[in-house]
Amino acid sequence: MKRRHFLGAATALGAGAFLSPQAFANSRTPARVVIVGGGWGGLSAARYLREFAPQLEVTLLERNASFWSCPLSNHWLVGRVDGALLSHDYRAAAQRWGYRFVQAEVSQIDRDARLVVTEAERIAYDWLVLAVGIRHDYAAWFGADHDTIAYTRQHYPSAYTPGAEFPRLRDKLTEFKGGDLLMTIPPQPFRCPPAPYERAVMIAGWLEQRKVPGRLIILDANPPFQEFQRVFREHFPKRIEYHTQMKIVAVDPRRRTVECEFDSFGFDEAILIPPQQAASLAWQADLIGRDENSRPGGWAAVDPLSFAARRDARVFMVGDMIDRVSSLFGHYPKSGQMASRQGRIVARQIAARAAGAAAPLELPDSLCHITTQFDPPAALRIAASYRLRGDGELIQQTKTQRDPQPRGEDLAWAQGMFREFLAP
Repeated sequence: MKRRHFLGAATALGAGAFLSPQAFANSRTPARVVIVGGGWGGLSAARYLREFAPQLEVTLLERNASFWSCPLSNHWLVGRVDGALLSHDYRAAAQRWGYRFVQAEVSQIDRDARLVVTEAERIAYDWLVLAVGIRHDYAAWFGADHDTIAYTRQHYPSAYTPGAEFPRLRDKLTEFKGGDLLMTIPPQPFRCPPAPYERAVMIAGWLEQRKVPGRLIILDANPPFQEFQRVFREHFPKRIEYHTQMKIVAVDPRRRTVECEFDSFGFDEAILIPPQQAASLAWQADLIGRDENSRPGGWAAVDPLSFAARRDARVFMVGDMIDRVSSLFGHYPKSGQMASRQGRIVARQIAARAAGAAAPLELPDSLCHITTQFDPPAALRIAASYRLRGDGELIQQTKTQRDPQPRGEDLAWAQGMFREFLAP
C-alpha cells in the first residue's frame, strides 16, 4: 500500500470514521456523500441515503444520460422486451428521491483530498460510494494494441455494459444473414454468470424463428453449465455448437479467427466477450485487492459486511466490481439485485456513521430469472441468501427452481426492483 493511502486509511479507521452528530452540527455545510455510477447499486444507495439520512447531501455522478438495465437486455436484443422497460430518466429518479444528479465522466478519485474529479468540477466528499461496475480486460488478448482493441469494440461488441454496444449488437444481429456466429464466454468471475448462456438461447431461438441459415459457436472458458448444456443439446442440436473449458490464446478480429489451446475457429460474425475486471476507477484509486504475492487480483477489496474499502473506510464499493468475500464460495453473485441490496446496506452504514452509531448487521440477497428455452418458454429462478457461521465466515445458500411455464415473473420482478430505486 502506498504510504499516503495507508495514512489516509488509518485516519479514516480512527475517530474520523465515526464523527459525532455534534461535529456535523457544528459544520457549516451538511456532510456530503458522492456516488459514482448509476446502475442498480448506485441508484439504490442514493435512494436509501435520502431515506436513512435526509440530513446528508447526496450527489450521484453517471456518464450516461439515462439508466439502462442489463437484466432483461437479452430479451430486448431479439425484440421480446420493449426498451421503455429497461431505459429510465436519471433526473426523474433524482427528483423523486431528492438527491442531486450530475451527468459527468469521472476521471480521478483523490482519496487524500477526498475529491472526485470530472472535466467540469472537483467535488468534495465526506463519504464516497463507488458503483462503477466492470471493465473488459482486452489486454489479456491484445496486450497494449489499442487499435485492435478499438476495432474489436466497434465491430464485435460484447454488449455487457450499458451504452452504445447494445444497439450496435442488436443491429448486427438484425443484419446477420447466416453463417457462423461465434460467442466467447470469459473465465469466472464475470458479470451475471447465467447471462451469456441465456443470450445463446435467445439468439438461437430467434435465428430458428426467422429461418436464418446459421449456427452459434460458443467458446466457454469454464466447465459446462449443466442446465444449458442439456438445453443446447435437446433444443438446438444444429443451431448451437458448445465447447467448454476453452482457453483462448489468440484473437484476430480482422482475420476473424480465435485460437484456443488445442483448436482454432473462424467466424462470419462474433460477440467477443473478453475477461472482466473491476472498472478502471478502482484501479486509479488503488482499491484493487492483492493476492498472497502482492499482485493485483483484478477486483476491488471490501469488507464483506459493510462494503467499506479495505484501504479506506471513507470509501464504499458495491456491485459487480467487488472482490472475493468468503473462502467458502468466493464472490457474491455479480447480479442486479445483489448490487441493489449492497447499495441499501451501504446507505445504512453511512447513515449510522454520520450519526456516530454502528449499523445493524444486514446481509444481501440475490435473485435471477433466467430464460432457458425460447419457444415454448422455460426459465430458471436462482436465489442466493447468506448467513454468518459461528467462526464469522460468510456462508452462501442457493436455491434453483425450474419453471416450465413462466408467466412473466421476470418482468414483474424487474418492475418491482425499478420501483425501489427509480421514479415510479
